[in-house]
Amino acid sequence: MLDDMLHDNCGVFGIFGNSKAAQLTYFGLYALQHRGQESAGIVTSNNGKIHLHKAMGQVSDVFASRDVMNSLAGKIAVGHTRYSTTGASSLINIQPFIITNRSRYLAIGHNGNLTNAMELRRKLDAQGSIFQTTSDTEIILHLAAKSKKATRIARVCDALANVRGAYSLLFLTENSIIAARDPRGFRPLCLGKFRDAHVVASETCAFDIIGAKYVRDIEPGEVLEISGKGLKSYFPVKKAKHAFCIFEYIYFSRPDSMVFGENVDKIRRRLGMQLAREHPVEADIVIGIPDSANTATLGFAEESGIRFEIGLIRNHYVGRTFIDPQQKIRDLDVKVKFNPVRGVIKGRRIVMVDDSIVRGTTSKKLVKLVRDAGAREIHFRVSSPPIISPCFFGIDMPTRQELKAANMSVKQIEKYLEVDSLRYLSLEGMLSLPGLPDTTFCSSCFSGKYPIKTPKIDGEHRFGRPI
Repeated sequence: MLDDMLHDNCGVFGIFGNSKAAQLTYFGLYALQHRGQESAGIVTSNNGKIHLHKAMGQVSDVFASRDVMNSLAGKIAVGHTRYSTTGASSLINIQPFIITNRSRYLAIGHNGNLTNAMELRRKLDAQGSIFQTTSDTEIILHLAAKSKKATRIARVCDALANVRGAYSLLFLTENSIIAARDPRGFRPLCLGKFRDAHVVASETCAFDIIGAKYVRDIEPGEVLEISGKGLKSYFPVKKAKHAFCIFEYIYFSRPDSMVFGENVDKIRRRLGMQLAREHPVEADIVIGIPDSANTATLGFAEESGIRFEIGLIRNHYVGRTFIDPQQKIRDLDVKVKFNPVRGVIKGRRIVMVDDSIVRGTTSKKLVKLVRDAGAREIHFRVSSPPIISPCFFGIDMPTRQELKAANMSVKQIEKYLEVDSLRYLSLEGMLSLPGLPDTTFCSSCFSGKYPIKTPKIDGEHRFGRPI
């Protein structure tokens, strides 16, 4: 894995009311693999009996055994695929988590980050809570267990009233699924229908793979209980100004998904078109950095009239650990993942389009690949603004000291990359695109202005490292 790519922390999928719940959840998680490649897990309920399997690895590896899948019996299932943003990358932090409280089970899968996690953890520690993980997700289970409310749904609502930050959650009980989304709606979560079953997922591409129909988004601040009695919604926390993560459109979500009420592909193309309007350039061809920048590149090519070409081939079968970290082979990490198409590049003026620049190390190596393949000029275009601040709401983001644009001007980054020109999409241009839902987006990583209070960054307790 390249060292300066951004990572979303999780994908969640749940289904209520189908005898093949685990198998359908497997396919749902498979479609959400891009949201987390570290670990995966599925928990099921079969007439009140709980079954769980989870392990490190990608979905296809974790559930490769037929015996494993057959052991996950039941008509109710919740699945999770993870990339750690809070808590260490280890077995103890693989979700879903399960607790037994008052002789009843409660399992949870979480996409997001709690910004008051440390404050709550210290308080719970002082009250005698014993934590099994280093994940902020476990805090929600402890809060629910300690609640004095009479019903389980009331205890879940009570727990959520005490947390701040980003959460798209799926809970599993012996006879229900509970879906919940934070009041600002940072992360996506949607409801669908598969025959007589109800399904919930981080993105609609997980519905497509099993043939489910999208019904609606889980509303910001909504807690939705799905049981044999049907659907029942609760709104236990105060309404708040929406802060949908704009990076879901720029990078994280699959282009074939509908997120926050709009098709990702359409928004991504418009980002590329706006980039071409803001920063035109004379060139022979436009190439994208696969795969996440492909759609924005098509938009740039359409608007600019410069021909789109496939100039970089990505190897999708790169393992995580086969490269010895002690090898001193220059640029090997990029070369095993990307290869230039020399016949396309040689002697031409190239526009390279990417969706973002984080630390800049990968961009620099890719520029060198294209330059070595014979490009006459390289003009680098980025379909988002410069990233100047870390994220606290579910993105594994470097500290401000590690972010290239937080410490260098565009001209300095241009020189660092060794390109003929470098231009970013403006913040105003990004947020004024036609087709964006009529809501407020969180763009704090570009502006440094956060919609809610964030924890201090001290190099030890930033998200992405163990708490």
